[in-house]
Amino acid sequence: MPIPVALVGGLYGCAGAEAVDRLLHRHPQAVATHRAIAAGQVERVVRDFSGVLDRAEVRRTHDCAPRTVREDLLPQLVRHAARASLLIIDLWDSVEPRPVAEALASADELLLTCVHTALRAEHMPVDICRGDRLTEARLAAAPGDQRYLAEVLARQIEYATSLSLHGGDADDAELSAAVLGHLAPHTPIVAIPDVTGPVLDVQGLAERVDPATAQLPADRQTGEVTTVVWHRLRPLHPGRLFDVMEELVTTTVRSRGRFWLASRHERMLAWDAVAGVVSVQDAGPWLAALPEAAWELVSPTRRAAAAMDWNPIIGDRVQHLVFTGPDIDGDRICALLDSCLIDQGDVLPGAAAWARYDDPFGRVLNLEESA
Repeated sequence: MPIPVALVGGLYGCAGAEAVDRLLHRHPQAVATHRAIAAGQVERVVRDFSGVLDRAEVRRTHDCAPRTVREDLLPQLVRHAARASLLIIDLWDSVEPRPVAEALASADELLLTCVHTALRAEHMPVDICRGDRLTEARLAAAPGDQRYLAEVLARQIEYATSLSLHGGDADDAELSAAVLGHLAPHTPIVAIPDVTGPVLDVQGLAERVDPATAQLPADRQTGEVTTVVWHRLRPLHPGRLFDVMEELVTTTVRSRGRFWLASRHERMLAWDAVAGVVSVQDAGPWLAALPEAAWELVSPTRRAAAAMDWNPIIGDRVQHLVFTGPDIDGDRICALLDSCLIDQGDVLPGAAAWARYDDPFGRVLNLEESA
């Protein structure tokens, strides 16, 4: 009979360990597996509420988290499944939960019921603003890991099905809860993760964060934390947008969403920025750019998201960007972006004439297309 599995992770090892301890005491028949990495050595520790059951050094042959799950953690989980009511994977530091969850979904013996991120209340509001790479914070998952600390932290927060706060004082907890209410407004903050719910659909989890279907935050003001939503139905001029991007990402902490460039009329573009670092990627075609017969090939969630934005003239093409930060000037952000929209004097969106103009996004997006 398949057994429930909970993922517990986050950048803060002590917070994750505390969350796992709470689960083990709530579920005395549960077994937790953790991989500790230090000085190039990997140690696997298996424990239950009574203490350590097994401790072994693991040969480090690669640094791919999904492969580690398949080759090392899955066999260990299956081995303990016969005596456990719940299996807990205590994720290590900078591992992101999504690839691990998707690797687990392929195991018929296991049922993923929880993806939980444990956070340090006194550190999270500061760390989400930090522009350091993981290597600088000594949290890199592997040599050559070039990810940013705040980038990983944001993904751990936004993908999770529940969150918990550990450490700090009442003020730290209040500020952290306010920040989380903006970054992940649909995700509950709990003392102990719920692992008794239905099996999680990893496709549904992905659609919660993927740009075409993401559950983006709404306009909100909580103390000093502000979220501003910019939603428009005209395309953006690529040169004008590129010129204001630095101000947009350096005056806010977190921003994401989908947008429409006049020079790339058929393609949805994804915006993802945190702590001053921005990524722009091709997120595939707008549904309006596809023949109607092809719509059956996309998920119902994707079709529903497009229907919410649907306009009889431009289809699902839209500007939907969300910016969060302390005391940000929402009027300034909206004015900057409004100044980037094309007007009557500009070339029509998608026209061949755009090929004659410099597209500063082309250097990145064309490289993606040729990769």
